[in-house]
Amino acid sequence: MSHYLFHDEATLSEKTEELGRKAVQLKLIPSFVVRYYPDSWEFCLPDDTNTNEYCLTPPEAYLKLKKLVDSALSQV
Repeated sequence: MSHYLFHDEATLSEKTEELGRKAVQLKLIPSFVVRYYPDSWEFCLPDDTNTNEYCLTPPEAYLKLKKLVDSALSQV
């Protein structure tokens, strides 16, 4: 039987926030911002030059952060 990490947008957003914290802890990104709105969350990450930021939906941010963290942990 599969064990899902998230089952709705709220739990997906929480897992995405955890991945963001892990990415900062691993020094993969310098920072990230979570904007909380009544009906959704928005994740803002720095771009490659760290001069601007771009904002993503929870699913987009989850996939990006998961890829970053997984690739960093697989190199250890």
